[in-house]
Amino acid sequence: MTTDTPARLLQLLSLLQTPREWPGGELADRLRVSRRTVRRDIDRLRELGYPVQATMGSDGGYRLVAGKALPPLVLDDEEAVAIAVGLRAGAGHALEGVDEASVRALAKLEQVLPSRLRHRVATLQAATTPLTSGDGPNIAPETLTVMASTVAGHERLRFAYRSGDGTESRRVTEPHRLVSTGRRWYLVAYDLDRQDWRTFRVDRVSDPFATGARFSPRELPTGNAAEYLRRSISRQQETYGFSVIFEAPAEAIAGRLPPWMGTPEPLTPDRCRMRGTTGDPLEWLGVRLAMLGPDFTIENPPELITYVRNLGQRLLRASGT
Repeated sequence: MTTDTPARLLQLLSLLQTPREWPGGELADRLRVSRRTVRRDIDRLRELGYPVQATMGSDGGYRLVAGKALPPLVLDDEEAVAIAVGLRAGAGHALEGVDEASVRALAKLEQVLPSRLRHRVATLQAATTPLTSGDGPNIAPETLTVMASTVAGHERLRFAYRSGDGTESRRVTEPHRLVSTGRRWYLVAYDLDRQDWRTFRVDRVSDPFATGARFSPRELPTGNAAEYLRRSISRQQETYGFSVIFEAPAEAIAGRLPPWMGTPEPLTPDRCRMRGTTGDPLEWLGVRLAMLGPDFTIENPPELITYVRNLGQRLLRASGT
């Protein structure tokens, strides 16, 4: 019998978080207490904000349902390891849809993992090779979690940085936000040595270190980290506009391309036009469009039309046609 009430409540909560309905008698047997004690413990959980639903009758029981707020979750060892490994794999490859919130979740989880579970996570991660569709560089999850922690805690961050031309430097920053473009992670931060805002490609960062020094957040010039990054990238590289007509509904195309490429404009129920601006190589854009599946017609730029035409001819020759 579990006489420690807090421990018993945690055990009860762990059972209720499985997607099934638990008869009162079965819960009492599992916890080795009376049904009356189970009812009192259920009331305690409700007072703590856990939405426990009860159904009456011989087939009735208790189950945890969705509520207005998310109360703390209780995870067993296997569940904690599985979630940590999944978040680390996704964060390390900057996959579309894995944004700063996922990295913050990983940082919180790894902060409270016991050392024995940290070792299991690291061992499993080192022994597996994920097959991903992202074409961005790999990033150590530890780098992202350190950065996410300093962003959340308003803590100065020190790291080594390698610029695009290979120049090495040491930076001390006040981190503002992590931003994922789908292919790469960027850190938007205030550079204390240069007394100005900067963006840093996370795959070029090494030895990140949380200094422990707190700071009061500064106001970003644009008010939005994603917009600041977009403008910064535009200043650093030559960009070009493109326009493509797809033989597919707008919603189908929108669901298969990252938002930064633009928003499809419906032309008919089965056709749409995509206009956007990018600094990515023509080759990458051409291949990305071809991999979508639907037929498409490039309106501009002329260089992209020429590249796709030449690529098509090369593929035909490769197939022996």
